Amino acid sequence: MKHILVFLIALFFAACSSKDSTKTIYVVRHAEKMLTGDDPELSMAGKARATKLGQLLSEKDIKHVFSTDYVRTIATIEPTARTAGVEIQIYSPKNNAEFVQQLKDLDGNILVVGHSNTVSQLANEFVGKAEKYPELDESEYNYIYIISLIDNVSSVVRKTYKEF
Repeated sequence: MKHILVFLIALFFAACSSKDSTKTIYVVRHAEKMLTGDDPELSMAGKARATKLGQLLSEKDIKHVFSTDYVRTIATIEPTARTAGVEIQIYSPKNNAEFVQQLKDLDGNILVVGHSNTVSQLANEFVGKAEKYPELDESEYNYIYIISLIDNVSSVVRKTYKEF
């Protein structure tokens, strides 16, 4: 009888401690940029979009924010980082496999800001066998990729800021 009681207590604690690993990763391209310079700042429209992104994600319990090391990506992520009270972490889009694993290993919801030629690639790492997303055109700034991870099983939806 004592062994059964110990077994039931152990089973209870195992059930209580098994953590459901659920998180959402939001991936966006930097907002609209000025048309001059090698590392341009955001345009007025871009600053408005960055503010809007911060507002859209303000109640999403963002725990981590990642940006490439460019003025426009950092400026895009700043309002969200400030609202969430988290530091901006710089990443390189050159090694997607390593970065994807890092994102999977983190706890909590995440925002990643990249570029027209990197955000779809990153989202596609989570798509699996579903249809892949095409690279963004140079004029497309309005997509948010929403990656849902539940116990490392992922699904991806692409929405516009208006649909969000």
